[in-house]
Amino acid sequence: MNWKPPQTVTINPPQLPAWFNGKTIAAIFVGLVILAGAFTSVYTVPVDSQAVVLRFGEYIKTEPRGLRYKLPFGIDRHIIVPTERQLNMVFGGAAGDPDFARRAPTRNEQEKERSMITGDRNAVAVEWVVQWRVNEPMDFLFRVRDPEGTLRAAAESVMRQVIGDRSVDEVLTVGRQDVAREVSEGLSEISRRYELGIEINQVQLQDVTPPVPVQPSFNEVNQAQQERERLINEARGEFNRIVPRARGEADRNIAEAEGRATRRVNEAEGDATRFRAVFDEYVKAPEVTRQRLYLETMSEVLPTFRRRIIMDEGAAGVLPLLQLDSSN
Repeated sequence: MNWKPPQTVTINPPQLPAWFNGKTIAAIFVGLVILAGAFTSVYTVPVDSQAVVLRFGEYIKTEPRGLRYKLPFGIDRHIIVPTERQLNMVFGGAAGDPDFARRAPTRNEQEKERSMITGDRNAVAVEWVVQWRVNEPMDFLFRVRDPEGTLRAAAESVMRQVIGDRSVDEVLTVGRQDVAREVSEGLSEISRRYELGIEINQVQLQDVTPPVPVQPSFNEVNQAQQERERLINEARGEFNRIVPRARGEADRNIAEAEGRATRRVNEAEGDATRFRAVFDEYVKAPEVTRQRLYLETMSEVLPTFRRRIIMDEGAAGVLPLLQLDSSN
């Protein structure tokens, strides 16, 4: 077996292309920097929002909706705040509040949120909704650490205060609108005082129920009130039906009476005028006028008699000389 000395193999390292030099690397780096700067300097604000711009964490300005620009590479940072969107905060019930189960995981905590005491020391379960929106984005983000939590605590506090100033009958029946209005005003005042950057649009009472042991009695009261309203409406309808007709009949009777009165007055005036005319003629010729009046009177009176007899002044008996009945 012949021994052969080992052979040396020369391996040449791969060569970079001629165009890939330092200038190319610098150009690529500059391009990437420009692309990153352009990407981080442009942002869009939705139509229902505003953007709060921070520079190194310090508030700079608030931008409206649209395409906006800022300093790149994290120098400026923007936070989108929905200022035109109406937000709802639900209290006392899970309806419409997806966060309710997390805030009140147990039934006991759920009952605590809705349970309140009225001014006459009765227990009621109150469910309500606060409708609000952000009107000052900078205050909303930086004045208070947890503005939504502060709003929730303030809303519950104001509602308990207002409920505690009223009787259970007011809260369950006629006072619901007043309660909602006072809670809205009180919550708006707290929001301004604490500079929450929040505007309260409306407070709505969703459901106010009495304690379970007395619910049947309250239901009977509500039914009685509804029955009273129904009877009042029926009475008003009957009033509107009868009274106008009676007024019309009264006006008609008054008009007829005034007509009769005018006719009687005119007849009386005509009789008086005729009497004066006759009297004037009587003064001029008494005998003739007396004879004429006698004949006119007899012509009016005689036709009313069914049987007529003519006698002379000196006649001793009654002689039926003429058949003067209207039938012959």
